[in-house]
Amino acid sequence: MDKISGAKKTELTELPRISDRVSFIYVEHAKINRIDSAITVLDYRGTVSIPAAMIGVLLLGPGTEISHRAIELIADTGTCIIWVGERGVRYYASGRALAHSTKLLEKQAKLVSNNRSRLEVARKMYSMRFDGEDVSKLTMQQLRGREGSRIRKIYRLLSEEYNVEWNGREYKIDDFDDGTAVNKALSAANISLYGVCQSIICALGMSSGLGFIHTGHDKSFVYDIADLYKAEITIPTAFQIASSAKETYDIAKLARLAIRDKMKDGKIMLRIVKDLQYLMNVKENEEFCIDALDLWDDKNENVKHGISYKED
Repeated sequence: MDKISGAKKTELTELPRISDRVSFIYVEHAKINRIDSAITVLDYRGTVSIPAAMIGVLLLGPGTEISHRAIELIADTGTCIIWVGERGVRYYASGRALAHSTKLLEKQAKLVSNNRSRLEVARKMYSMRFDGEDVSKLTMQQLRGREGSRIRKIYRLLSEEYNVEWNGREYKIDDFDDGTAVNKALSAANISLYGVCQSIICALGMSSGLGFIHTGHDKSFVYDIADLYKAEITIPTAFQIASSAKETYDIAKLARLAIRDKMKDGKIMLRIVKDLQYLMNVKENEEFCIDALDLWDDKNENVKHGISYKED
């Protein structure tokens, strides 16, 4: 029992599956507290109450204050919490994992620690992007070169489709406004995707730093996984936004809302879980990490919570 409120701590088996959760919510210049099993967000517009267990990722932007009791609830319900910079485009810190088992982490560490198995996983990642191509004999350098060509082609095609000038991926990490509209939209959209990938990696008890393609960064594996979906989700969204955006528009906000809309049915989040299982060679009948994986399946395809938290 919670010594302060008397509320019973939620058991893992009672938590909503991923298909029932909101992908992410971004909050800035607000105070976050807790009432029973919900967090409350207070800003100049008033207060909104959100069941904590229904949130996949809570992105905390500048000017946000959060109470200890709210953090306690968020941790207990397996919600990933990430502190981000202005407009949500810098990543500072994140919360704890949901999983109590380390078996997926052990699998990840074993695969990444051996050069042969690491390359095999990297090839699987690239084969998911190069539909119909045989990458079984390509080296890591060849894979990266092929991916670079593919992404440059996608940028070029979308630039023509949306009539948006494209001179390459350019941005200053300390000066968001210095970039072009499409580059700003890409930065904001990508950080939202990173947050969702981070939340799932964290919830399953895996390490965000043990990457197979990206290395040397505490979010290398997050970048590995996010790269599987950028060509489908964030890149087209960024060009679409840039094609109609005016100088007065808040590009970062438009990008976050667009990515959230694309993920609201939970299908992308479910795909990430299944893709992680595929990459880690998890068999259908393999019994492990049941406390976390059971929460992230697709037995319930309908979104039941009916939460509407709009960023106006």
